[in-house]
Amino acid sequence: MSKYIIGLDFGTNSCRSLIVNAADGKELASNVFPYPSGKEGVIVDSADPQLARQNPQDYILGIEATIKKALKKAKQVHSKFSPKDVIGIGVDTTGSSPLPVDINGQPLCFNKKFRKNPAAMVWLWKDHTSYAEAAQITELAAKLRPHYLSKIGGTYSSEWWWSKILHCKNTAPEVYESAGSWVEICDWIPAHLVGELRPNKIKRSICAAGHKAMYNKLWDGLPDEEFLNSLSPGFGSIRNRLYDLAFTAESLAGYLSEEWAKRLGLTTSVAVAVGAFDAHMGAVGAGISTGTMVKILGTSTCDIMISPNQRILNDIPGVCGIVDGSVEGGYYGVEAGQSAVGDIFLWFVNNLVPNSFGKTQDEKFKNLQAAAKKLKPGETGLLALDWNNGNRTILVDVRLSGLILGQTLHTEPHEIYRALIEGTAFGALAIIDRIEEYGLKINEIVNCGGLASKNPLLMQIYADVTGRPMKISKSDQTPALGASIFAAVAAGKKAGGFSSVDEAKQKMTGTGRKFMPIRENHEIYKKLYIVYRQLHDGFGTKKWSGSMFNVMKDLMAIRDQVRKKNR
Repeated sequence: MSKYIIGLDFGTNSCRSLIVNAADGKELASNVFPYPSGKEGVIVDSADPQLARQNPQDYILGIEATIKKALKKAKQVHSKFSPKDVIGIGVDTTGSSPLPVDINGQPLCFNKKFRKNPAAMVWLWKDHTSYAEAAQITELAAKLRPHYLSKIGGTYSSEWWWSKILHCKNTAPEVYESAGSWVEICDWIPAHLVGELRPNKIKRSICAAGHKAMYNKLWDGLPDEEFLNSLSPGFGSIRNRLYDLAFTAESLAGYLSEEWAKRLGLTTSVAVAVGAFDAHMGAVGAGISTGTMVKILGTSTCDIMISPNQRILNDIPGVCGIVDGSVEGGYYGVEAGQSAVGDIFLWFVNNLVPNSFGKTQDEKFKNLQAAAKKLKPGETGLLALDWNNGNRTILVDVRLSGLILGQTLHTEPHEIYRALIEGTAFGALAIIDRIEEYGLKINEIVNCGGLASKNPLLMQIYADVTGRPMKISKSDQTPALGASIFAAVAAGKKAGGFSSVDEAKQKMTGTGRKFMPIRENHEIYKKLYIVYRQLHDGFGTKKWSGSMFNVMKDLMAIRDQVRKKNR
């Protein structure tokens, strides 16, 4: 009898369930549930563009809706399928997305007193309201605990755990004082499924703890109470209400509770794996191995690598962390990424592209890509910085913004669209250069996510800019597939799963299409990348000094050279 796994992927705007065959990773059925709260699932504030929160009730609704519908679809696809053959559930989420809870683990926003208070909701990964607190943490840690920063790239981010909780203390003290604890949603959702929400009983993710909360066994877990009190008087008391241990994603969080088994039509023998972040599980779903960079391309991007934990691995300034076990046990996980990629294209299409390119979003994208594909590298004379939502790696600065340079009275929308794609590709290359500069060799790049599978222009430009082949994961749903892999390991071989993550990857993952760099295009992009790095360092670093006098003229010279050659 075939056994099946469910991967639950909680994204920024929706959640997805994926049912896969545990033996070979064949995807049987899936379903997507758009979050009903806020604007496309995100609670926003017109007075503060940095604010992004989420209603945890949407996750509960999403679990039931997506799993039930996916189970129904699976039965339609395969008549012999039975929910009784589901042996595991894995969960991936956005992060860092912490949630204030009461002493019983219930979200504070479920309390009538805080129901409409955004501070009592999930502080979504893209919430940057705590940029001042992040800078404070970086400055103080550099003075008092420099080792705290050494494993997270040297700079603490406003996208992360401590800065958000400290900002809550500073701006919403009534919520902060009422919180019995704080929980990452990648920990809270599995806890909900197993029916054990008490904060001191929840199995916390090493992925979330290490990359976002400065957790490390070298200093006995979380930052010490004295350091936290130095950030803000009394802040250290929260440490005793959090956790001492963190677990890898292949660990067993528990088994499906009777309540959830009844609601979903499953059994209480279903294993629930410890949760982790979507990018890290997506890397496993893409079949990550030593020497492989996996790029998860979506609204933002995350770049993930692994290295055996027996080897010495240099600290890498500007990355989002080097954490033992954050991707899978036995390996250091290295995370980097860009704060906006797909979001930049959506912003452009939704706000600036005229109806002459189409009336719907899909029509506009289709026509923009067709027109942009006809252009040669450098032909537009444009250059963009990919910082519309700040810079995650390598500058780690949310107070940076986007830029499009080189526009003339003849510039057209499809030219800007291509320049925006190129800008994100240059940003990707800057990350690759930084990682390799510190000794971690990148032998291949595997891309996953909707952008990778549906936008061949973007993939070809990435190949041409980086000078490297771009492979595409065989699955369009790699985070959910990765979550199912961990669930298969948590369930164990006796139940029909696997004994290790590496064994599961070999059976359940693979790559498909590959884009090869075009040498002529790469040579032009090397010239443009020099100009990009000048803008990158000039606008993004304090130490840079020099003139920008050459930039516009260099772009024009490259443009004229390309156009002359193609006449």
